[in-house]
Amino acid sequence: MSGRPTVNRTETSSAPVVQLITGWFRERQKYSNWRSRGTNDWLLIYTVGGKGRFGFVGGQIIAEPGDLVLLRPGTLHDYGVESTLRRWELIWAHFNPRPQWLDWLNWPEIAPGLMRLRIEGPVERARIKRRFADTHQLATTARRRREDLAMNALEELLLWVDDLNPKTQVGRVDPRVQLAMDEMCRNFNGEITLDSLAQTCALSVSRLAHLFRLQTGTTPQRFLELQRINRAKQLLELTALSVKEIAREVGYENPLYFSLRFKRFARVSPRGYRGRELLGENAPRKGGG
Repeated sequence: MSGRPTVNRTETSSAPVVQLITGWFRERQKYSNWRSRGTNDWLLIYTVGGKGRFGFVGGQIIAEPGDLVLLRPGTLHDYGVESTLRRWELIWAHFNPRPQWLDWLNWPEIAPGLMRLRIEGPVERARIKRRFADTHQLATTARRRREDLAMNALEELLLWVDDLNPKTQVGRVDPRVQLAMDEMCRNFNGEITLDSLAQTCALSVSRLAHLFRLQTGTTPQRFLELQRINRAKQLLELTALSVKEIAREVGYENPLYFSLRFKRFARVSPRGYRGRELLGENAPRKGGG
């Protein structure tokens, strides 16, 4: 750990992520990313070959083959090819974790929001690479349920990584935060407010909001909306319900507002999403690691 982060003043674009976006890059000297406020999702990067660098306030780390780096939502993105080797092969995933994953994302921190695990053994490295490759392959296939299949592969990857995490037995999600997430997952089509959640968890509204963001990297409101949008996607794919009926089913009384929020997360309208799924189209997804 040495040196200072290289500052690229041009912000790197990023696309909204509902569940998962992946990539497998083989980059040379000029590859770099700079997002001063990070992204709203988590970013996981595995170094397959070469070296990468991750900057933070006051220094940087060098990622070598076998290193997994994890960035929380809202954490500075300042990373690219390490300057002396000038070559970096990486597999990456931007994702929004399922509620039960949060226990598995408590890794050793290098800097606030910047975490690293070094996978030492060849067997373990091969397993992690294989599972990450499966995640990427499934996320970019033409299968109708590609995102769900890829999320299952990523879940398996994170479970194997959790088995290698020295902090596995140290930090767990606060049971009150878990209770709030469970309540939202069970009743996302109902009227859920911060006040009602706080009452369920026996916390003040401010304490719940602080604790929830501290442990999950997002707000209760955004977490709830992600559950609603994900369920809406399933209903659009698997039922003949109208957009108005689906809006009501996932907790939106106003179909127009539902359509606006759906498009914000999925980058396509509900009707457009249903049409794409019925045609079996795999629209290309853009956005860097």
